[in-house]
Amino acid sequence: MPQYYIYLISSLPMLHFGAKAPFSFGSFLKICKGLVTDDGLAILKTSSLSGAYPSHTAQPTLKGWRDFDIALRNELVRIRAGRRHIDGTRYLRRDGYNDLSVTSIAVSASRTPFLIEAERTLDKARWGVLDEMSLGHYFDIDALIIYAHKLLILEKWDRIEAADRPKALEEALGTVERGSHGA
Repeated sequence: MPQYYIYLISSLPMLHFGAKAPFSFGSFLKICKGLVTDDGLAILKTSSLSGAYPSHTAQPTLKGWRDFDIALRNELVRIRAGRRHIDGTRYLRRDGYNDLSVTSIAVSASRTPFLIEAERTLDKARWGVLDEMSLGHYFDIDALIIYAHKLLILEKWDRIEAADRPKALEEALGTVERGSHGA
């Protein structure tokens, strides 16, 4: 019988793409501890945007998310390899997700001239997929998995926004200058 977390989920703040994360992913896990089953908490702890996923998961929402994300990453590899005229097949990962929207998302992001905007395009699409996956899941573990991934996206953008951009640019230019003098 599925577990429902009505009190927990209804007490969580709503998440909106582009807004600040209301709390960290670690704090989210602490909030869930004691309110979510041990198995559910173990599933939530595997939430990730890194692309480093276990080879198999039985949880359907987590599997759907990972299949989508791997397919998107594979499509980006194909596009980047094509631009460099190299064979990118050795960089591809298993892929069982078939949806033309993945190609459209990857092409759209790859046509964006600014890296930060390309990443924003990808994360907006990821957010949209999470929204689609949430249909029919209001108070179950699936809703918490989706919330966790959205929270990770917001946390990522909080780090990007907080970055000292002039310093990062200066370091990047300094590295380029040092590299060009040593050649």
